[in-house]
Amino acid sequence: MAAHPLISTPFTASTTAEEVLRDVDLAGVRAIVTGASSGLGVETARALTAAGAEVTLAVRNTTAGAAVAETIARSTGGIPPRVVRLDLADRSSVPRFVDAWRGPLHLLINNAGLVTGGLERTQEGWELQFATNHLGHFALAAGLHDALALGAADRDGARIVSVSSTAHMRSGIDFDDLHFERRDYDPQIAYAQSKTANSLFAVEATRRWAPDGIVANTVNPGGVATGLQRNFTPEQRESLDAAEAAGVFTYKTVEQGAATTVVAAVAPEFAHTGGHYLDDAQEAYTVPDDADLAQHPHGVKQWALDPATAERLWAVSTDLLRA
Repeated sequence: MAAHPLISTPFTASTTAEEVLRDVDLAGVRAIVTGASSGLGVETARALTAAGAEVTLAVRNTTAGAAVAETIARSTGGIPPRVVRLDLADRSSVPRFVDAWRGPLHLLINNAGLVTGGLERTQEGWELQFATNHLGHFALAAGLHDALALGAADRDGARIVSVSSTAHMRSGIDFDDLHFERRDYDPQIAYAQSKTANSLFAVEATRRWAPDGIVANTVNPGGVATGLQRNFTPEQRESLDAAEAAGVFTYKTVEQGAATTVVAAVAPEFAHTGGHYLDDAQEAYTVPDDADLAQHPHGVKQWALDPATAERLWAVSTDLLRA
């Protein structure tokens, strides 16, 4: 169990993002949502825009992003979202995005995620899921630190939200073979490692940046049918179906799936505290690393919150990006 009392909110697994934001005024808040051309990212961006935020859609496909931005602007009547290209697997794309940013940033929603059906690598030879889901977001957050610090001074705090998954329970971080150069490749283990990394980033980012008014938290959106599953192998689909049948998760709507992200982004309970993992709009309980997923369909494994592992991952990630 967590050493501190778990943080609770009035929201539940069935709450929608719009319901979280009811009576919340985000006028003047500047937000970035990565992966906002489909799925959870679209709904997160739409809900934030409807509440008055100035949202930037950070997307690989700017044509798709522009269509989303137009739909959001038309449906909400809010400030039309900006669309800026960002490819998290491309080391040159992230600094271009960062260099083009001007002024304060209040919310960074690291929503984008990639699932592969087989081994794919970046130009550097990095395993693609780890490179995209963790390293790209790590580089983005680090590059935007000063903008977040400006945002924190501007509005009594800035927040980062990292979108993880129950899949993190399948694997911790294999520092001896991060990129599957020696072990057999399993796309589910690779995805799990990247999702554990998302949580560990929030732990260490909060430790380092809380004095600057920046906190980071991790969310599990729950089971949501999105484009993330488009590259699933038959084995991955079979595993997902088995997990649903066993009661490990129940599918949510996209509106419900985005709610926990929005809770971490705006709920007063998480305004000045970070390093937490949220599940169904509440802080999740901690389970042992050897816990069986079928017996613990909710919660967060210890390896995803361990401060020493988080610090080590930060150092390794920094070294990789400097090389």
